[in-house]
Amino acid sequence: MTGITLDRLRIFLAVAEQMHFTRAAEVLYMTQSSVSSAIQNLEKHYGLKLFDRIGRHIEITEAGRLLKIEAQKILEQVNLTERGLRELNNLHRGELKLGASLTIGNYWLPDKISEFKRQYPGIEVYCTLGNTAEISAGTIDGQFDLGFVEGEVNSSEIDALKIETISSDRLLIVVGQSHPWFSTAQVSLTELTQTRWVMREPGSGTRAVFEQALRKWGIDSTNLNIVLAMSSGEMVKAVVEKGVGATAISELMIKKELQLKSLHSVQIEELGASTQIARSFFQLKHRQRFQTLISQAFTQLLNY
Repeated sequence: MTGITLDRLRIFLAVAEQMHFTRAAEVLYMTQSSVSSAIQNLEKHYGLKLFDRIGRHIEITEAGRLLKIEAQKILEQVNLTERGLRELNNLHRGELKLGASLTIGNYWLPDKISEFKRQYPGIEVYCTLGNTAEISAGTIDGQFDLGFVEGEVNSSEIDALKIETISSDRLLIVVGQSHPWFSTAQVSLTELTQTRWVMREPGSGTRAVFEQALRKWGIDSTNLNIVLAMSSGEMVKAVVEKGVGATAISELMIKKELQLKSLHSVQIEELGASTQIARSFFQLKHRQRFQTLISQAFTQLLNY
């Protein structure tokens, strides 16, 4: 009777995640008896209970919790090793998992991905969009090979990540045609607290950068009249075009709207041209996790 095998670890993890033998069997496309047998064999081999059976329910034991942590590490490393072996074919096959905050993912990254696919057509590229907080956490958890964000990474996550500046952008303060500021080129600092604002949600890099700029200007962001907080820049842009309020938004997102004059950019009298808020785009990598040849190739492409 053998102890730990990769198959048994996968079965154990499924049970530990589902906390139910039948549901684990369904996820694994196995019979419940096969799942139960695999767990029983592990328990017998090591003389430890991994789950307590309480009526129709199960609870994971201390030994089970320890095995769950280690099993996740082992299977993640196996997955990375398998990916590495598949890449030993001059990057003809494989996959790249990217995570990007919304502005970068919608407006900066697509050209880079297209060029990468042109050079490596056999590589499957998967890109997940989220706010800065979500992408940082996903890069740490191993959901993404590389993360791309425009906001500051939470201080508690910095030690786990290698953070590199890869490009830049700037935020503009803009309003729609029906807003009182549309007909003026400049407004005063005090006027910022006298109009309505449409903002991205907390955790967004765009919002964090704008709030940081406000602090430099001596304005507490809590004094702004924020009437809407939205989960995407496209939504913010759409409602501001309707005249709901002012916003600070990436210049990348509104080039067409500025040309069509459906949005108007204003400067602050006291600041002039420096009203434009410069910000960096950052690439995130896990400091300790293995970087595949594919992710290395993608990073090299960004540096040209």
